[in-house]
Order: sequence, then C-alpha cells, then structure tokens
Amino acid sequence: MLNEDKVLARAAATAPRRLIGVGTLGGLGGLLIWLAVTEPPAQVIWQVFLIVLGVVALVMAWRMWQVTGREILLTEETLSDSSGAVIAHVADVVKVDRSAFALKPSNGFALTLREPGRRAWFPGLWWRIGRRVAVGGVTAARDTKPMADILSVMLMRRDGRLPPADE
Repeated sequence: MLNEDKVLARAAATAPRRLIGVGTLGGLGGLLIWLAVTEPPAQVIWQVFLIVLGVVALVMAWRMWQVTGREILLTEETLSDSSGAVIAHVADVVKVDRSAFALKPSNGFALTLREPGRRAWFPGLWWRIGRRVAVGGVTAARDTKPMADILSVMLMRRDGRLPPADE
C-alpha cells in the first residue's frame, strides 16, 4: 500500500455530493420501474425497456455508493485511489486540463496519457478510456484543484519548464 508520508494530495467525495449523486441515480431507477409498473406502455417491449433501464440505474447507484467511499491519492509516482488501483503513472501523463471546455467531471480535471490504458469507470470518482483519464464528479473542488495544480507543476519540472524544487 502507499506510504502516507509520500502522499502529496488527496481528494475524496463530500457527503452531500455523494448522497445527491447516489440519490439521483437511485431515484431515477425507482421512478423508471414505478412508471413501468403503474403506467405500462402499450407495447410490452417498452415496459421491459423501462424496467431494464431502472435496474441499470439502481445498479449504477449502488456502484457509485461503493466507489465514492474511496479517496484519490497523488504521490510522486502515481495517481491512484485508496484501494490501490492505479489511475495513472505520473511519468505517463502528457497534459493536465482543468479548463471550462475540457471533457471532465464536475469539480475535476482531465489527463492525457502517453499510452492508452485499460478502460475503467468508477462512477462519481474517475474514469479512463484509452489515453484519456478524468478525475472528479462528487469530489470537492477544494481537493481536486490543488491536486491538478501539483500535478501540473510536477509535469513542468519533469519537462524542464521549471527549475527543480531543491534550487
């Protein structure tokens, strides 16, 4: 596991955002199933569709509840979550993007990697598709903004755009 002394920044889901995110997904799932049962469409295929969609939303809400109990941790070497899952190696990060028009979650940031990684999705916390990684969602901006800034400075030092920290 991680040595706590080496953690440069951490980000976690805030309780209100976590409850709102999970509650919204769970509410949507319940509403779709309720609609399918109380006001069934004329064709059975649409009723089945509503039920399946409702179950999917409930499963996603459960998954979000499980995942958002974790923290995102930044060390000199990796960006990972508290379960030990490596989100990205710092050496593989090409770009950090926090701009308003970036494809990123709420209160988060996006990374571009040198090499594509395995597809992963942890709803409300982070996702990775190919060379794109996005961090955030139900996390607080007070946590993710400094994390993205620290990561940006690490990249600038690595690329020689800033002097080393010990100078």
